[in-house]
Amino acid sequence: MERGDKVQITIEDISTEGQGIGRADGLAVFVREAVIGDFVLAELTKVKKNYAFGRVAEYTRLSSSRQEALCPYDERCGGCIYQQTKYESQLTLKKKQVRDKLMRLGGIQEPDVKDTIGMEEPFRYRNKASMPVSTGGLITKKGGVAEPVHEPRIGFYKAGSHDVTDCKDCLLQSPAAMAAAEALRRFMREDNITSYDERWDKGLMRHLVVRTAAGTGEVMVILVINGKGIPNAAKLAEMLDEAISQLPPQIGLYGEKVELSLESVIINVNKKGRNIYGSECITLAGKPFITERIAGLEFEISPLSFYQVNPAQMQKLYKRALEYADLKGDETVLDLYCGVGTIGLFFADYMRKSGGDGRVIGIESVREAVIDANRNAVINGIVNARYVSGLAEEELPKLMKGGDDEGIFVDRADVVILDPPRAGCHQRLLEAVCRLAPEKIIYISCDPATMARDIRYLTNDGYEFCQATPVDMFPWTGATEVVAKLMRR
Repeated sequence: MERGDKVQITIEDISTEGQGIGRADGLAVFVREAVIGDFVLAELTKVKKNYAFGRVAEYTRLSSSRQEALCPYDERCGGCIYQQTKYESQLTLKKKQVRDKLMRLGGIQEPDVKDTIGMEEPFRYRNKASMPVSTGGLITKKGGVAEPVHEPRIGFYKAGSHDVTDCKDCLLQSPAAMAAAEALRRFMREDNITSYDERWDKGLMRHLVVRTAAGTGEVMVILVINGKGIPNAAKLAEMLDEAISQLPPQIGLYGEKVELSLESVIINVNKKGRNIYGSECITLAGKPFITERIAGLEFEISPLSFYQVNPAQMQKLYKRALEYADLKGDETVLDLYCGVGTIGLFFADYMRKSGGDGRVIGIESVREAVIDANRNAVINGIVNARYVSGLAEEELPKLMKGGDDEGIFVDRADVVILDPPRAGCHQRLLEAVCRLAPEKIIYISCDPATMARDIRYLTNDGYEFCQATPVDMFPWTGATEVVAKLMRR
């Protein structure tokens, strides 16, 4: 087969990038805009030895799993790759993806994977929006803006590029995020504010990040800039406050009405690199944190701290993790990659209410998150939780050898929670966990592939995979959250 050939294929699978997968003459063919069950005539655009890419030339028969995209930005935004797949089919697909990864990468035969826990209303679920900013103009090396300069664009990247799609309303984001974006657009127009152009490393506005606490209605706006400050910043803070204060009350996590309120405006200085954030945060207005309230606990969240983006599903995720841990109340629990301490404090609160004297020790690399975690323990009156700042693969061996400067010593653990970033756990951490030999390991992951890789390591060193449950934290996207249980043999 060659480029330009047309082949009839049935779409039998879908990649995590949202491409339909079919086979022609033994060759795997990846086709955009196709869903499982479609029968299509595909025109090949690139042919390799074992696979090919194509585009849909004709839909011969449409899948029963197909639907019309609900979002008007579907063809221009790279975020929601499953817009054309019915939600129930997405849940089935994500279960299949977890199961396939555990078999292929984890080496587990016939893994026990439960049905994906979905959402009743899979919209407006994100409590954090990270939106790149672009004016569409070309920033010259001298810093001037070359014509033509277009309207400010604030939204999301197109698939496979850094071109920004201006998004006036995202069905996944909170109304506060969209209101803040519109206020920033207006401010940039009125005050002639440039956006950052990574080609020349010039321009001011880089990203707009909005965090919304679903339980309290508190809103934090983070303005990521390539500079020392924002001209007329007080005006911008007032515009943001006015935009958010005019929004109607929102329905909270438990059906209650929640008033939205801008409580924190932060400037984050990022003068180099392609990461969203720099290391310096300056409080422009309000507090340096917002407070979230969920499941009877309160959490203070700083600008750079990790916190699950879907609070409704987070409760379901942590409930399943608690079921897997099967705590009696007197256990020692390690919470590794702990963020602001949410799951560890859920566990500590459970043990406290059980009347036991169990303890939680957490480790997190982001110093601000550790400060939040320790403060959150105090806020909630939890005295059986302590948090340590540093890389988990470095700090855990130290705690096992003799403790740290604060007298935290780990000589045993009954339950270890692993909740690493997308890259998975460092091998040195897995080695330390296996030496510690906890009875149970609860692994929470946003990347089933790296989780399966780590589970293979653990099952080769004394552990048995028991069960996994996908939890749909990110409806309409290709991301899958999963919680798994392992037991020591």
